[in-house]
Amino acid sequence: MDKNKIINVMTVDLKEWFVVEIFSDRLGPESWDRLPTRVEDNTYHLIELLESRGVHATFFILGWVADRFPKLIQDISEAGHEIGCHSYWHRRVDQITPDQFRSDTQRAIDAIESACGTRPYGYRAPGWSINSRNMWALDILAELGFTYDSSIFPVKHDVYGDPAAPRTLVELATAGNETIFEFPASTVRLMGRNVPIAGGGYLRHSPYWYSSRMIRRLNREGLPAMVYVRPWEFDVGQPKVDGIGLRDHFRQYASIGSFKRKFERLLDDFEFSTALSHIEKSQRRPIGFERT
Repeated sequence: MDKNKIINVMTVDLKEWFVVEIFSDRLGPESWDRLPTRVEDNTYHLIELLESRGVHATFFILGWVADRFPKLIQDISEAGHEIGCHSYWHRRVDQITPDQFRSDTQRAIDAIESACGTRPYGYRAPGWSINSRNMWALDILAELGFTYDSSIFPVKHDVYGDPAAPRTLVELATAGNETIFEFPASTVRLMGRNVPIAGGGYLRHSPYWYSSRMIRRLNREGLPAMVYVRPWEFDVGQPKVDGIGLRDHFRQYASIGSFKRKFERLLDDFEFSTALSHIEKSQRRPIGFERT
C-alpha cells in the first residue's frame, strides 16, 4: 500500500429507524419499546458488507440500543470495529443542560461497556448538535475520559451546523486543562462555502459520480473523507410514518432502494479505516488509552 495514500474514515451511527430528529416529536423515547425493532438485522447486514471488503468502521452506539441488544454490540466489537458513543437517549446537546448531558453520556458509557467490555473513547452527538454555543460539552467529554469528539458539522443547515468551525481535525484545550480532538464532518469548499459530502442524506441522495468526485477532491487536499451511515438507510422494509411532510419524507425514505449498490461501489473504490486509526496516524502516537 502507498504509505502516502489517503485512507478515508468509515463511521456508523448505530440506532433504530425511529431514532431520528424528524420523528422526535411523535416517536419519543416513551414509545420506543412499543415500536418494531429492526436494528439487529440491519446492523448485521451492514457488518457483512463491511467484512466482505475487509473494512473496519467506527460504530457510534446509542446506549439505549446497547442495553437492549448487548450481543449485537459484543459482536461488533469482536469483529474488530471501533466502539464509540452516540448518547443514551439521543437528545440534542443544544436542548439539554450540562448536568443532563453529563448524566446521559455516563449512562451511555456504562451501557456500552457492560455490553461489550470496551470503553468508548469517541463521541458523536445526536443531530450534530455541538457547536460554538455549547462548547462546554467538549469539557464534559474530556472529563469523562473521551479522547475525541465527532459532533461538529461546519455547514449552514436548518437543523444543525456551525459554518465557521474548522473543517479538519483539531486538538482543543478544555476548561479542565485537558485536551480533546474534534473530528468534524467532511465538507469541500465550493464557491466560498462549505458543502457537506459523504454521509447521511448527502451521500444517499447524491449520484455516485458526484460523491466519488467530492471524496477524491478532498483526498487531493490531503484530507480523509469521513463517511457516516445509519443501518436503517439500507432497509427497504423500514416502516413508514405518516404525516411528516414532503421534505422530511424525502430525507428519511428517498434513495434507500439504491443505497446498498452505491455503498458497495464506495467500499470498492476507496480505502477506509476507523476514526481512531486516522487520529493515531495523524498524531503518530497511540491515542485513546492514555486516560484511566
